[in-house]
Order: sequence, then structure tokens, then C-alpha cells
Amino acid sequence: MIDPGPLWLTLKLASLVTMILLVVGTPLAWWLAMTQSRIKPVIEALTALPLVLPPTVLGFYLLLVMSPNSPLGALWVTMTGTTLTFSFTGLVIASVFYSLPFMVQPLQTTFQSIGKAPLEAAASLRASPFDTFMTVVIPLSRRGFLTAGVLSFAHTIGEFGVVLMVGGNIPDQTRVISIAIYEHVETLNYAQAHILSAGLIAFSFAVLVAVYSINGKGSVRVG
Repeated sequence: MIDPGPLWLTLKLASLVTMILLVVGTPLAWWLAMTQSRIKPVIEALTALPLVLPPTVLGFYLLLVMSPNSPLGALWVTMTGTTLTFSFTGLVIASVFYSLPFMVQPLQTTFQSIGKAPLEAAASLRASPFDTFMTVVIPLSRRGFLTAGVLSFAHTIGEFGVVLMVGGNIPDQTRVISIAIYEHVETLNYAQAHILSAGLIAFSFAVLVAVYSINGKGSVRVG
């Protein structure tokens, strides 16, 4: 019988990370879409780093940053009495960094496709930048938000290297589906590994079908 713990923990992690990324990634994507700053390529490169870095490399440095011996990790221990490493909170932070490009890049592409005409029309009616964004940009970007949310959610569910480095394999705390599959393979429990793996394949395929259906014949930019 399959332990439902990793499934619910994975869904909880993916949902929370997606919500955080919507809050963090939306202003970043908007700035990247609108700015002419010279540092734009640098910020774009930093945002896209998780797409090209091995997950273990990113996980290793996040592990160092969040360890009790680092300023951030020590501050967290002082405030909460617990460590960021090998905790669910640590998984959330690591997953936000790892899935950031899957939120930012689709939104940036969507914002750029809107063009300046709707924004200039709103400005001519004396709408504030915030009002323009809320009443013009967001309604025109619904597909982009849906695509970015679905991709971020799915990508978080499929994480392995980063969550293994930062969270380890603690039942009911950091043991997500990908870690459970790895453990089943290590113990030669291929039947359980097959069930979980087949479920992830079916889920991933369904996500891609949904994304391409949302975007019609267009392609989704994630790298």
C-alpha cells in the first residue's frame, strides 16, 4: 500500500511555492518586460540560472546559506529554535529559487506581448500605474498567469536534487514524492517506485497538454 504522506507533502509544497512565486515573480517579470536598464541581462541571467545549473549545485549552495553556521541560518535558529536545513520551510525557500524561472519567463513574455498601446491609452485616461496594471495588464495576461502557475506547480512537484540536498528524507517533513521514489529504488521496491513514477509521468503529460491547449499553437518559453 502506498504511503499518502509524500503525496500530500508534495502537493502542499507545490501549492505554497506557486503562491509565493506569484507574489515574487509578477513584479520581477513586469520590471524585466518594461525596463531598459543596463543590468536587465544580468537579472535575466540570474533568474534563469536554475534552468542550466545542476540541481545539486544549487542545492549545495542553498544548504550552505541556510545552515546553522551561516548568518541567515543562525538568525533563524535564534528566532524559531529550529534549523532551516532539513525542514519544510527550507524546502519552500529552496523550491522558490529553483522554480523561479518557470514563473518569471512566461509572465515576462506575456507582458511584453501586450505592447505599449493599452498602457498609453490607460495613462491618457489618467489611470495610475497600479490601476493600469490591475485593470488592463492582468486581464490581458490571464493565459500567461495560468501557464506560469501550472508550470511552477508541476516543476516543484518534480524536484529531486535540490530537495534532497536541502531537506534530506525525513518522513512527514521533507520526504516528497521524488525522494520516496528514490528510496523505493534504493531498497529494490520497484513496484512502489513504478506506481509513483507512472503517476508523475501521467501528471506531467497532462500538465503539458493543458499548457499547450491554453496557448493554442504557440510554444511556451521556459528557457
